[in-house]
Amino acid sequence: MNFVSDGGSSPVPSLSRQFPPGDVNMDLTMCGLLVERAEELAQLYAEHGNWNEVKEVWFDERLSNRSTRGSSQKIYRVLTSRFKNAPRALPNPSVLPAIFDDCHTTRDKAQILYLYLVSDDSLVRYAVHEYVSRFMKDRPDSLNFSNETLVDILTRLEYSDGTSFDYAESTTRRWCEGFRSVLREIGVLDGQQSVAGASPSIGDIPLLVAMDYSYESDDDEWLTAPRGLLYLFQPENRWEELFDRVVSTGAWEYIELHGDLDVRPSDGPYSWPHDGGDS
Repeated sequence: MNFVSDGGSSPVPSLSRQFPPGDVNMDLTMCGLLVERAEELAQLYAEHGNWNEVKEVWFDERLSNRSTRGSSQKIYRVLTSRFKNAPRALPNPSVLPAIFDDCHTTRDKAQILYLYLVSDDSLVRYAVHEYVSRFMKDRPDSLNFSNETLVDILTRLEYSDGTSFDYAESTTRRWCEGFRSVLREIGVLDGQQSVAGASPSIGDIPLLVAMDYSYESDDDEWLTAPRGLLYLFQPENRWEELFDRVVSTGAWEYIELHGDLDVRPSDGPYSWPHDGGDS
């Protein structure tokens, strides 16, 4: 998954449309970001330090509250998969409670958790890359998330054995609803019925995570395609403003290299949660 230029100045993400058989799941039919439960799991992991103990405490609490074990298992499997499979470029789940403490809104937390979802779920990542590609090309109606547009994108997906994306219409429709639900949580969509999106505002804490994630994800050319900002649908003409904002937190700084201005983490990526972030 490399971000590449598409013949213009704006970088767009490139992702193969081919997936190994069985590599695509439809977890969004039942699970979105589930901010409160994800936050609870991260807190348990920070307290206990291993997933076996977290699992035991999680199910004990669920059963005592009369939750069904099947539903709890589904949620636990999906959310812990996002945390366990998170790349090094994202904060370790044990640090998330400290990061969440500095968040001002639920949307701030959702935008952070969204990056874990995109990293873990290949189908979501595929859809996001397709939309970012359209968005960065400034295509009209590029952030249209109607069922028709989403299904058109999904049906282009192919498995490496030559078969195509093939799910029941009802399952695909639920997935589309789940995808839009995530976009509402991160501020791309406004209102339950809206399918037309726009670039969301980003709080300082998710901005710090998105910047550190971008810096850690790519090589020295990351400034030409900051992955975290692209995934959050931030247009290129807003990046300079976002760089200024992240520098104003003190966690990042401008550095002059060979006559060019660069921006880098002041003390390394993700050092700021231990320093209290921007608070």
